[in-house]
Amino acid sequence: MTALTFSLVVGAISALAGFLGALTGLGGGVVIVPVLTLALGVDLKYAIGASLVSVIATSSGAAAAYVKEGYSNIRIGMLLEIATTIGAVLGAYLAAFTSTHIIAIIFGLVLIQSAYQSLASSQSEADNLVSSDRLARLLRLGSNFPVRGTRQEYGVQHVPTGFGLMFGAGALSGLLGIGSGAVKVIAMDRAMKIPFKVSTTTSNFMIGVTAAASAGVYLSRGYIDPRVAMPVMLGVLAGAYLGTKVLVHAPVRTLRIVFGVVIAALAIEMIVNGITGKV
Repeated sequence: MTALTFSLVVGAISALAGFLGALTGLGGGVVIVPVLTLALGVDLKYAIGASLVSVIATSSGAAAAYVKEGYSNIRIGMLLEIATTIGAVLGAYLAAFTSTHIIAIIFGLVLIQSAYQSLASSQSEADNLVSSDRLARLLRLGSNFPVRGTRQEYGVQHVPTGFGLMFGAGALSGLLGIGSGAVKVIAMDRAMKIPFKVSTTTSNFMIGVTAAASAGVYLSRGYIDPRVAMPVMLGVLAGAYLGTKVLVHAPVRTLRIVFGVVIAALAIEMIVNGITGKV
């Protein structure tokens, strides 16, 4: 195909990836990497480089809107990013000594369970509201977010559990070369009892920090090709902007279904790649 056709196809796919990334807090790499490599024949390393750019674009495009609207919890994001970063450094170190095939399969199975819980959940946003425990109050992690024209207060619980899960998310990211948005959302939503919309928007805020560090490494090694990364970035920005508009008005049940379906697809991909030895 011609360069123009390739750019248009990649831009359209990236717009869909950015839309899903903004809704679920996962970033666009879940869609972009397999499509670029399997459907369009792009080398895996260049696809990952473009994916990292897309995650930064998703985070920049979506997070700015979510912060302005009052959904993202900056204090929680900055606290948990410490654990993710430390875990990513450890994971990158252990990658040379650990079989990632088995880890990928186990990770995929865990994601399938998480997808099932998300799809089976009948909770509304109000059902997930709790009061902050002692540590969360000490760190002032509780906040509020918009609900039908008013500001709804929410609390945070089990901060050490969430911190530990974030450490694991970072370690998986360093071991397998994947984004850890899935574990971040699950940790905040399920373990820390943060409302789902706050969890996804705060994850969008966080993933850009992690991706920026990885993207610097890929850029220094020459794996970010502007011919691939540019249409990816433009498409993702457009999709992420649209996703922010939809999330504000979308029912939580619908968001959980979208999240569960995307997580299930990611789980299958991880398991297949683990079995075939591609990770």
